[in-house]
Amino acid sequence: MRLPEPRGPLTRALCTDLATGTLSPATADLAERAATAAADPLLDEDLQLALAICYELHYRGFDGVDEAWEWDPELLRLRASLERAHTAGLRALVGDPEVTGEPVDQQLTALVAADDGPSLSRYMARSGSLEQWREYLTLRSVYHLKEADPHTFALPRLSGRTKAAMVEIQADEYGGGSAERMHSELFAGMMRDLGLDAGYGALWDDAPAVAFASVNTMSLFGLHRRWRGAALGHLTCVEMTSSEPSRRYAAGLRRLGFGGPTTVFYDEHVEADAVHEQIASVDMCGSLVAGEPELAADVLFGAACSLAMDDLAARHLLGAWEAGRSALHGERPLAA
Repeated sequence: MRLPEPRGPLTRALCTDLATGTLSPATADLAERAATAAADPLLDEDLQLALAICYELHYRGFDGVDEAWEWDPELLRLRASLERAHTAGLRALVGDPEVTGEPVDQQLTALVAADDGPSLSRYMARSGSLEQWREYLTLRSVYHLKEADPHTFALPRLSGRTKAAMVEIQADEYGGGSAERMHSELFAGMMRDLGLDAGYGALWDDAPAVAFASVNTMSLFGLHRRWRGAALGHLTCVEMTSSEPSRRYAAGLRRLGFGGPTTVFYDEHVEADAVHEQIASVDMCGSLVAGEPELAADVLFGAACSLAMDDLAARHLLGAWEAGRSALHGERPLAA
């Protein structure tokens, strides 16, 4: 994976520093200014790409970038300023979810039921064109080509029933030990069937800020022990809200003439996530909150962030298409 094309002064300076091996004090100053000045940090192209670059050093890194950067203290300080802006953006977006005396699984169910965001899956099932499908998959590739990895960072921070439940869920995400059945591999196959480059990170330059904001939220929660409750709430919301939409996405692909080998990614989620929902909400989050009641607010916050980021992505895509323009960054060609 190569460093992406810069989208502003911060990412330009950051990519230069990572490639040359020296972090300039001026780059740290740029990060502070970007974090302070961003009108909406969750939609700021320069800020979100910079944060994604910092996080990617914990995943697969970049060609030509020294792996020692992963734990460089100065770079971590730079990242922390971006994280503060990102977290403030999340708080502004979802507020502080109210914690009630009900079991946390019931509170999560109520949170999901109250979401009134636009249904992208219904649009894609009924009306999505092949070009719109390519744009949608381009945006989602930022996450799905590393599917499960951001949440898995939280595993060492857990114990007992909570940890066992999460392992059960994540094992399915990784194909139950079968490399070709890993969900990231199934998604890559779908991308190839639709004429897209399925290489890891290959479409970063095409993805808009909202795609990075979504994954950055997961990385933030997974990489910080203090956000372990939010990581589990986020994962649980993903499991609770993906079964029916996956059924609709599969129907949309079949409407365009694609068969089982292409729709298997969504077909897999229809069945797997229906099972995962109870494991996640009752066994995983329920046991976590039973042992650490003070984390209930974080669990609900993580779930609310999952819903809100999906809503942002849907509004971005549907708004662009309604206006008759591409939803991608720079409107680059999509074909491999």
